[in-house]
Amino acid sequence: MSSDRVLATETARVAVDGLRATVDGQLATDIATIVRHGETLSRPDVWDGQLARAFRDGWPTTARQLETARDELLRLAGEVARIRAAIMQAGGNAA
Repeated sequence: MSSDRVLATETARVAVDGLRATVDGQLATDIATIVRHGETLSRPDVWDGQLARAFRDGWPTTARQLETARDELLRLAGEVARIRAAIMQAGGNAA
């Protein structure tokens, strides 16, 4: 049986704000740093050998997955923030 209840508590607001801030801030920065280091390590003039070649073979897919995950998290964080705002506005608690 489904419920028609809609709820957005202060705890939800803090979590939404924290999610968005983390994804927009430190996570995006960390992913950019990882990708930059991965690109450096993908250069055979910087790192070579059997394991380095294995890394190079897999790196493009990994970098793409990291960037896709970041983009999806940004999208979801924005969607969650919009939903929370709509709930608060519908309940007369604009925030």
